[in-house]
Amino acid sequence: MRNLILFLFVLFSLTVNAQSDRRLVREGNYLYQQKNFAKAEISYRKALSKNKLNSQALYNLGCVLLMQNKDSAAIVQFEKASKLEHNEFRKSKSFHNIGFICQSHKMYEQAIAAYKESLRLNPKDNETRYNLVLCKHLLKKHGSKQKQQKKQRQNRQNKDKSGQKRQAQENKSQNKQNKKNQSPIEKMSKENAEQLLNAAIQEEQATQQKLKKSMQQPRSKHLLKNW
Repeated sequence: MRNLILFLFVLFSLTVNAQSDRRLVREGNYLYQQKNFAKAEISYRKALSKNKLNSQALYNLGCVLLMQNKDSAAIVQFEKASKLEHNEFRKSKSFHNIGFICQSHKMYEQAIAAYKESLRLNPKDNETRYNLVLCKHLLKKHGSKQKQQKKQRQNRQNKDKSGQKRQAQENKSQNKQNKKNQSPIEKMSKENAEQLLNAAIQEEQATQQKLKKSMQQPRSKHLLKNW
């Protein structure tokens, strides 16, 4: 991947007001060049608090956020800058940087769209053209890899389904075999079991009644023998 060309839009106009947004942008540019990105960010934000329509401050804020790996926040600033900026050259750089961020996150479709817009505004930008071709190649390669992974997942799913079907058939065969091996008692239906149980209960009741009658009959008296 080619290196990202980041440059700040330097404002050459002077202002009498020491607290103007332009002075703060120049201050941020100096801090940026000193690689003091955190303080540069503060200066650009102060400039925007003075003038939220300052497209140069927005773009430069996006650059300094990108240097701090705050990619999502950087894209927001580049998008705002592209909407406010009228100069096509500076506007193209916002789209180029958006494309670069998307490319670094393997968001190739979004990167391609951003690079195309950048080239539309600045057709002579060879680096953007190179990155566009590279993203198209990576998207095609990534798409083929995704298709291969999808096919592998489908094969695994089909294999799992076949295994489940085979297991179900084996379970069914085992159940049939178990039924064949059942003893006569295990094969007994619920109705037959209830009939046998009722018969056993009746037999037990009849036995108890006989025992009760025998206990109620008077015992015969036996004579004592004299010795």
